[in-house]
Amino acid sequence: MEKFTVLSGIAAPLLRDNIDTDAIVRVERLFGAVPRAELGPYCFESWRYLPDRSENPDFVLNRTPYREANILLAGTNFGCGSSREGAIWALAGQGIRSIIAPSFGDIFRNNCFQNGLLPVEMDLLHIQAIARQVEADPAVNRVTVDLNANVVIGPDGSRTAFRIPELRREALLAGLDEIELTLTREDQITGFQSDDASRRPWIYQLQKGDR
Repeated sequence: MEKFTVLSGIAAPLLRDNIDTDAIVRVERLFGAVPRAELGPYCFESWRYLPDRSENPDFVLNRTPYREANILLAGTNFGCGSSREGAIWALAGQGIRSIIAPSFGDIFRNNCFQNGLLPVEMDLLHIQAIARQVEADPAVNRVTVDLNANVVIGPDGSRTAFRIPELRREALLAGLDEIELTLTREDQITGFQSDDASRRPWIYQLQKGDR
């Protein structure tokens, strides 16, 4: 998994509430016909394309310079709906590495951490203020998400702090998923098991017998 430390770039405003995972990627794209690494063009497919499959010029990610956005400014309850992890893969394929929203669907939020995408919870008024600054000149007025300092820096230099669980932060900074993060504590796990076996040997004897 790619490390996440400091991300600076174009932020695309998509300030709709309750954007669900079906809007992010349609379920039929996840049945194996489209490889995970090629889901980017299907991100927000229903909004991105007109019935004749031409691009919808009104959709933000079809407009220059938002085509190059790596940050998404979103509304409340982003990623609600079903638990499909493919929504994260589609966003990543589109180039999105961080989403800033007032709140997220719980499963979607966890899936973000597992795939190296940073969900940042921020008050809607702050997001709207950043969006206004970006829209004034989106190619120039860039946004920075600094996980080292836990701040979002707006185009005007304003700094808004955010919080994520420390273990999640540690994993993102190091580029580790949950299994890899657990393995970094292998010595502690082995030490615990050794101590526990000396205090409760009957449990370990039972386990050996079961095998």
